[in-house]
Amino acid sequence: MSVRILALVGSLRAGSHNRQLAETAVKHAPAGVEITLFEGLAEVPFYNEDIDVEGSVPEAAARLRAVAGHVDAFLLFSPEYNGTMPAVLKNAIDWLSRPYGAGAISGKPVAAVGTAFGQYGGVWAQDDVRKSAGVAGATVLQDVKLSIPGSVTRFAETHPSDDDEVVAGLTEVIQQLSQATPAAA
Repeated sequence: MSVRILALVGSLRAGSHNRQLAETAVKHAPAGVEITLFEGLAEVPFYNEDIDVEGSVPEAAARLRAVAGHVDAFLLFSPEYNGTMPAVLKNAIDWLSRPYGAGAISGKPVAAVGTAFGQYGGVWAQDDVRKSAGVAGATVLQDVKLSIPGSVTRFAETHPSDDDEVVAGLTEVIQQLSQATPAAA
């Protein structure tokens, strides 16, 4: 049985380097690991308890929860927007945290990685992702990290999947994440 990992990308931009990182993770997933890149975070409405009512949860949020409910772990890709994570990624974590104590993210391993233009590669944003996912009930792998600085120049002419250092770093993250799942036991 394969370890199933859901990749969520905090950037909605078509040419996003974080999306390219997620595509690289899908492409280079080791044997026994299946990574699915979730499409549709832009359609998930902002979390609101008034619309999170059984039988009337918005379709996009219900689909996110359904897909997340069938995976063993999460790999979250975050750029850094004004020193923190993008709202779309925080919103996904909020939807996956409910119902309280039994959300689709609850108890599952989570790793946060990413790239950003700055010299630290989005470290603050990824730290915020880890904090939010942990508060939401996930089992956050605090020491599993990959922050790639200088994305605009580093990936100007090279796709992350063609960067051996990036592929090696992502592969290591995926292996550590997959080993932290009950499916790997």
